[in-house]
Amino acid sequence: METSPNTEADPAADPWLGYFTNLGHPGARRIGAGVEGVVYGLGGGRVAKVWTGRPPTNLTRQVYGDIARHRLPFATPEIFEVQEHEGVVVTYERELPGVPMRGDSAHEEFERELSVRHRNGLLTVLRGLASVPGTDAMRRLTVQGDDRPLWRGHDRFQEALAALVGRAVARNGASLAVHVPDFEAGVQRTLNALALLPDVPVTAIHGDLVPPNIHVDEVGQPVAVLDFGFYTTAGDPAFEAAITAAIWDMYGPYAQEHTAELTQLFAQELGYAPAALTVYQAAYALTTYDLFGMGDNDGHFPWCAEQLSRNSVFTDFGSSG
Repeated sequence: METSPNTEADPAADPWLGYFTNLGHPGARRIGAGVEGVVYGLGGGRVAKVWTGRPPTNLTRQVYGDIARHRLPFATPEIFEVQEHEGVVVTYERELPGVPMRGDSAHEEFERELSVRHRNGLLTVLRGLASVPGTDAMRRLTVQGDDRPLWRGHDRFQEALAALVGRAVARNGASLAVHVPDFEAGVQRTLNALALLPDVPVTAIHGDLVPPNIHVDEVGQPVAVLDFGFYTTAGDPAFEAAITAAIWDMYGPYAQEHTAELTQLFAQELGYAPAALTVYQAAYALTTYDLFGMGDNDGHFPWCAEQLSRNSVFTDFGSSG
C-alpha cells in the first residue's frame, strides 16, 4: 500500500486511534494514507493498515511469508495478523524502514547521469530477490488486470507470460495497434521470442520496482522493498531486471538513455542475455498498456506504445544481442 505522509491526526476525528489505544497501543499514530486505506504506527516495529480498498488475501500473506523467511539485505512486507472491526479489515504488519530511493519520474526530473549509489542499490535489490526461490503461492497469484492466476495450466514462465500477452492483447489491442506500426506481426515476433527463451530456475518477482518502492537509509543502501502485488509472481529473474531497467525512469527527458544504460548494466553484472531482457520489456508493455486507461490523462499507455515502437524484438530491426 503506497501511502502519503500524514503524521498528525486529531484523536477525536479519528476513532481508529482510540481503537488501537484500547487494544494496548497507546502510542498509535497515523503515519500515512493511500488509495487502499490508512496506515498507523503502533511502535515495536509494527504498523496497522486499515483497508478501505481491496484487502490482501491469505495467498498474499503466504507470499509475503515465503519472501520474508529468507535473509535478504533489506526488509520486505510481512503480515502478522488479520482482524476485522465493524466490517473493516485491519492487517498488522512489519514496519518497513527507510525513505523512498527517490520520487517517481512522473513528478520529478531525473538527472542525465545515473549515480553509482542508485546503480548499486538496484543491483542489491535485484540480486536479493533473485535469491528467493519461486513458490507455489507465487505461481497462484494473478497479475493486475488479468482474470486468472498467471501460471494456471503452464509449466514454464515463458509460456505463462506468452499466454498473458495473448489475453492482454485481446482486451484492447486494437487501440494500441493504432499507435504501433506493424502491431500484429510485432506481437507474433514477441511470442516467438518468448518460446525460444531457455528454462531457468524461477525466483520471486516483485514486478514494480519503481524508485518509490525501494526504501534506503541515510547513505543510500536499500533497507526495504514494498508494494508487492502489481506484477508479483514466480518467474525468470531476468524479467525483473528487464522491467526495472525500463521503469526506473519512465517519463524524464533521459528516460530512453537510462533504460538502455540499466539494461546493459544488468546484462553485464547479473549475467542475463540482452535478447531476453529486450523481449521481456516488450512483453511487459503488451501486458500493462491498458491498466491505467488509454487516453491522454495517463502516461502509461503512450509509454507502452513508445516502448514497443523502438523494441528491437518487437520491431525486428537489428539484433538485441
